[in-house]
Amino acid sequence: MVRKALLPVAGLGTRSLPATKAVPKELLPLVDKPAIQYLVEECARAGLDDVLFVTSAGKATLEDHFDRLPGLEAALASKGKDEELALVTGLADLATIHSVRQPEPLGLGHAVLMGAEHIGDDSFAVLLGDDIVDPGTPFLERMVATHERTGRPVIALMEVEDEAVPLYGIATVEATDVDDEFLITDLVEKPTVHEAPSNLAIIGRYVLPGSIFAVLRDTPPGRGDEIQLTDALRTLAHDEPLVGIRVDAPRYDIGDKLGFVTATVSLAAERPDLGPDLLAWLRRFLAEQDRIGAGVGMSGERDQGPTT
Repeated sequence: MVRKALLPVAGLGTRSLPATKAVPKELLPLVDKPAIQYLVEECARAGLDDVLFVTSAGKATLEDHFDRLPGLEAALASKGKDEELALVTGLADLATIHSVRQPEPLGLGHAVLMGAEHIGDDSFAVLLGDDIVDPGTPFLERMVATHERTGRPVIALMEVEDEAVPLYGIATVEATDVDDEFLITDLVEKPTVHEAPSNLAIIGRYVLPGSIFAVLRDTPPGRGDEIQLTDALRTLAHDEPLVGIRVDAPRYDIGDKLGFVTATVSLAAERPDLGPDLLAWLRRFLAEQDRIGAGVGMSGERDQGPTT
């Protein structure tokens, strides 16, 4: 049974500067909940109650977010703010949080390898912090169940447009009898469009056997002089096909600024306390933008431009 998860959160968040100069990117809020909380809640829903953060200097606040804070709890209790109190105390019950430092940014494969001592021979999930999968969809649960059924590494896949192919690892796949499930026979890291074997890209969800650590130890640095997890998975795929599952839910790349805004709006729109008012405002806003684009001012009269 898969009970452990590894979250590589050592990155500097340079795509989100200046917001991430002093605040870890994983603590940037999507509405009122930091990105890292979405990931730990996803783990908890999938039955993964042992979560390892692979961190770097300046990331201790990630652990603090899931710790008890007696002063805050006492203040909320004294003011009768029971709903807020339940929100903050519940964080400590989501999972048991552990952490290990990655001393140098030597690649995703190296970050995963940092978890070898804690995870041992157990199977485990890897969730990348820039990828938010819609929390209403049990996608990670399906990945875990597929790994437990097959015993093989399971990788999340997403169809991408041609222009996005060089940004991802791309899978060579064979169809199966299961909807959205493939056998992966090979992987290539960030190919050109002409080199790519498909348009199915690897995204930030994996369920892996503990045997991946031995493969990572023997994997030499690859692209960018870093140890690539894709290279280690490719080694496994050459021995026996991996399993790929195509994401069937909204997925957001919050490391990208537009993706972050899109995720914030989408997640807010799904909330009953915010969605109706937000959607009503968005309709008014878009209608106004259409009027402006058509040269119609607030009064409804077409703008004739400045007079002389």
